[in-house]
Amino acid sequence: MEKVKLAVIYYSSTGTNYKLAKMVEEGALEAGAEVRVRKVQELAPDAAIDSNPAWRANVEATKDIPVATSEDLDWADAIIFSMPTRFGNLPSQMKQFLDMQGGIWSQGKLTNKVVSAMSSAGNAHGGQEATVKSLYTSMMHWGAIIVPPGYTDDSIYKAGGNPYGTSVTLGQDGNMIEDVKDAVKHQAKRTVEVAGWIRKGKQ
Repeated sequence: MEKVKLAVIYYSSTGTNYKLAKMVEEGALEAGAEVRVRKVQELAPDAAIDSNPAWRANVEATKDIPVATSEDLDWADAIIFSMPTRFGNLPSQMKQFLDMQGGIWSQGKLTNKVVSAMSSAGNAHGGQEATVKSLYTSMMHWGAIIVPPGYTDDSIYKAGGNPYGTSVTLGQDGNMIEDVKDAVKHQAKRTVEVAGWIRKGKQ
């Protein structure tokens, strides 16, 4: 059987969601998927990026990661999105990427894509759940099939227990507080597994 194709679409300013995206890639590859990791286009001006050394460092460290396009979504059987919260909502970079998909949406090319999402914030109640659910609202308009992790594995409890999608809190040092790698990999494998079921059922 042909491999499930997974697109990992992320936005990351200082690197947290890039790290989550790479954990997704690791889990999906272990599950036998073909994976593309793609960042959405940065919209912030250089002055804003340069005001935060960690932001500039991440931009430089990930400069070779391709920018996500509509073709990546069309190619994929499944998509996992990862982004930080912005006041409990999507960052503008991710929102713009979604807003630009009207063309392939109108052609029905986003229907039945298997989708899951994850998020991060600077404190434990910083809007991670709201951000994931905001992303899922757009996915309902796509006619996508949303696959949340729920409580399908013990790793989810260890990671903080978010049933909507793995989320992480950053400490003052900029590092992740919760141990989320196993939960991220489980979410990736679950998404790939369900995508395989959907594709097999359509054949």
